[in-house]
Amino acid sequence: MTTTAGLLVLEDAGVFQGTLFGAPGAGVAAGEVVFNTAMCGYEEVLTDPSYRGQIVVMTSPHQGNYGITLEDAESSRPHLAGFVVGELSEFPSNWRAKISLNDYLKQNKIAGLSGVDTRALTLTIRSSGALRGAIIRAPKTGLSRAIERAVAAIKAHPAMEGLGLAQEVSVGQASLWNDNALKPFDGHASGRPRAAVWDFGVKWSILRSLEARGFDALVFPYQSTAREILDAKPQGIVLSNGPGDPAALGHAIGEIRRIIDEPRHPPVLGICLGHQLLGLACGGRTYKMKFGHHGVNHPVRDASTGRVWISSHNHGFTVDSQSLPNDVKVTHLSLNDRTVEGLACEDRGFISVQFHPESAPGPWEARGVFGQFKQMAEAASGR
Repeated sequence: MTTTAGLLVLEDAGVFQGTLFGAPGAGVAAGEVVFNTAMCGYEEVLTDPSYRGQIVVMTSPHQGNYGITLEDAESSRPHLAGFVVGELSEFPSNWRAKISLNDYLKQNKIAGLSGVDTRALTLTIRSSGALRGAIIRAPKTGLSRAIERAVAAIKAHPAMEGLGLAQEVSVGQASLWNDNALKPFDGHASGRPRAAVWDFGVKWSILRSLEARGFDALVFPYQSTAREILDAKPQGIVLSNGPGDPAALGHAIGEIRRIIDEPRHPPVLGICLGHQLLGLACGGRTYKMKFGHHGVNHPVRDASTGRVWISSHNHGFTVDSQSLPNDVKVTHLSLNDRTVEGLACEDRGFISVQFHPESAPGPWEARGVFGQFKQMAEAASGR
């Protein structure tokens, strides 16, 4: 392919050189720069709605070597602002591949930058914390001026703190997961137990996991109310993952509070952003982490058994354990930084995990969370 020099410019005026790929256009692709430590699974990363508004740096150097299958997607399209890699493979070797990584980003108008020293960039983020940045064309002349303009554009870009993004990635209407796709819900009941999934940016593997446990997954848009969800008479309620600052989602926090305060409500499972929203709905607080957790090799400890799971993560905010009321228990902790990885409240009928039990990509050790949720739903519906 024809190569065009590009730059990743950071808000502190740091610059990393590379080669543009995908669809950089002539403008500025700006967002919060985060690094992901997964060695594979870039298709799932690209299509995870939780990356809305972020430029993702893959620490594993080779990306694109198995192409894009279009079957492993976690939503209908990519959501991130840009993709930075050490080395881009232009010729995928995989019988399932339908298209190359470069062509996929080009079709979806996502900027990419390859040939970057991602090790040095990751160390910068670990030292400075998550920074806003932009992918731009490298000018043939006037480099200093181009960097100044990029820094000004980056600083005008909203910071992730205080940014509510769930509305941008949620479904527009109540939908049913059926035949590996979301379809408008027509009210038809299959007779299977129903899981109401409140969509803040749900990954399709969460819906697949619920379906595999015998649920019909009925997906509700962000603006839904507690009453609408409870009126659907679900056997369980799932609060999904999603992007942005949980504290900015006042509507969701208030409606979730109504659900967990409702007598004899169906059991609730929170995942990632949904976990954070449960913490806020209980009266707790969340805060922005220095550089977050993004990858598939994060150890978390189950407080009840002492067992350690290697888990999949994608979050930049966390629940403040000191802010939680006495009836909410911390069930899991990160062994990397001791941040909260799970909550439970028997009186209010919920469990939640900060990590991703659907594990796409990632190890399968945490998939039992869905089994626990099913047991809770069966016990509640048998009352």
